[in-house]
Amino acid sequence: MGAIQRFEDILAWQSARELTRLVYGLSNTGSFARDFGLKDQIRRAAVSVMSNIAEGFESRTRGMFINYLGHAKASAGEVRAQAYVALDVGYIDQTQFDHLITLAERCSKQVSRFMAYLEGKKG
Repeated sequence: MGAIQRFEDILAWQSARELTRLVYGLSNTGSFARDFGLKDQIRRAAVSVMSNIAEGFESRTRGMFINYLGHAKASAGEVRAQAYVALDVGYIDQTQFDHLITLAERCSKQVSRFMAYLEGKKG
């Protein structure tokens, strides 16, 4: 594949989209759906991963893009932290938690690799 032309082509953004779908699905059922504070927070964090990747890409400057990617990575960590809360209070089971953590970690690693690539690129 050649140069990325759209943020939708970025693998980390695609994974963040998958993470967001999962978060919305899990937080839309049972007691989780009625815990408006946690539901809102985890959803905003998941959407933030996607949004920061997109916004950074559209900024068209490498420095700003790297900064936005840092925010995306932080938001992936926030999703992971909130997943522990959801597990601990019984909103999700261990299998759902494991899937959520795996996706959030994958996003974080992809963002880190992309940041390293951009930081090492000349010009």
